[in-house]
Amino acid sequence: MRQVLIVASAEWCCWLRSRLAMVGALLMVGLLLATTALTAVRMHGEAAERAHHQAEAEAAFLAQPDRHPHRMVHYGHYVFRTPAPLALFDPGLDPVTGQSIFLEGHRQNTAMFASSGTSADLGGFSWLSPAMVYQLFGPLLVILLGHGLITRERETATLATLLAQGTPGRALLAGKALALLSFVVLLLMPLALSAGLAVQFSKHPAEHPLAAWALVGAYGLYLVIWSALTLLASVLLTRRAAVLATLVTLWIGLTLVLPAVAVSSAAQSAPMAGKLERDLAMFADLRKLGDSHNANDPAFAELRAGLLAKHGVQRVEELPVNLRGVVAQVGEQKLTQTLNTHAGAQRAAETRQAAALASFGWFTPLLAVADASRVLAATDLTHHHRFLQDAETLRYDFVQGLNQVHAEKLAYADDVRRSSDPQAERRTRVDSAHWQLLDRFRFEPDPAGKRIAQARPQWLMLGVWCAVLVGAVFWAGGRLKP
Repeated sequence: MRQVLIVASAEWCCWLRSRLAMVGALLMVGLLLATTALTAVRMHGEAAERAHHQAEAEAAFLAQPDRHPHRMVHYGHYVFRTPAPLALFDPGLDPVTGQSIFLEGHRQNTAMFASSGTSADLGGFSWLSPAMVYQLFGPLLVILLGHGLITRERETATLATLLAQGTPGRALLAGKALALLSFVVLLLMPLALSAGLAVQFSKHPAEHPLAAWALVGAYGLYLVIWSALTLLASVLLTRRAAVLATLVTLWIGLTLVLPAVAVSSAAQSAPMAGKLERDLAMFADLRKLGDSHNANDPAFAELRAGLLAKHGVQRVEELPVNLRGVVAQVGEQKLTQTLNTHAGAQRAAETRQAAALASFGWFTPLLAVADASRVLAATDLTHHHRFLQDAETLRYDFVQGLNQVHAEKLAYADDVRRSSDPQAERRTRVDSAHWQLLDRFRFEPDPAGKRIAQARPQWLMLGVWCAVLVGAVFWAGGRLKP
């Protein structure tokens, strides 16, 4: 163990004397600080703005005066998704998916208001986030510091001396690896600090420090993989120039080329229908349901006959409920079932494509850590889908609540004449207290334990990468020669 510590200490002394290594480390730290600060400012501003707009939307809905309940169905309501605390580190899909939905009767609107202003806000850093810095530039810094760990000893003819003095090859490699791993720990400290503070001061009750530590662990495994790869190349190749060229080529392939190939391959292996094609199919199904605004539509003839028979009356005016409100309820139920079927098919197609892309984590650790990062930060596709589903649940509940008011509080005769009779129109206005049926919308990320479990495939990929490369370094250490 003493030999391992001596080797590690000597390596650190060499790095501290190297201006290139220090400049590279300082640039990395500066980039992390800049992207973290800019992302934190943007995410804090977005969180405050969305919370403000959510409160305004709720107040505007609840402040509406007495009116016909179906008017409120079409008046609608906005819901906003505030950023999760760890989105400070990894915004994930949030900048490209909409974070607000307008909820109204008879429609499932798509999410909107993606962060189109991000580029102007962040300038040249618009595409960067702290997660992206770790994913792309962390390996480069490891390569910069570690590519000469063994080849430098060969080129200065000190490797033969060390081995001849009885230093085992594996002990020498262990010391070099300890030095590199200690640098990785230092590199992870900004992540641990920013993620810990984001969770500590979070107003999200579902957030937990465990998620921050899991995020640090995922990036730790990722940088260990690159450390092992760097050390292995330094052992197997004899010149630093060759090691550096090989590692940079691998970096280009694993972080730039393969992810782009994976995206194209996933799109081809799990194709999705275009929006126009999906909308045409959905509208064709909706037309079969009839018009719920027209109580005399043939599609609701059976419902009408059933209500008359159930209550033993001959005319709809004699029913104890408003037929038009009942038709609105049944029509919304059938329409929502159809909309949910199409929305579920779309989510399933997106999930299949995401799974096809994630499987490429076996070929490049960047995709594995990027997927794990988004899951742990609650900025992944699963959370986006849950936002859409939670918003739809709220939409359906408040629309059906208003339809129930329509059916139970308004007389059918007044409802029919309200467009031509001012007195009937006034009688069809219900008290605004009924608008209180709207539930408050607050989107919370999944619990930390659930997110860690959801990232299980990515943990496995990173673990296998790490085990294989560490095993290869151990094997190479036993055969280390001058």
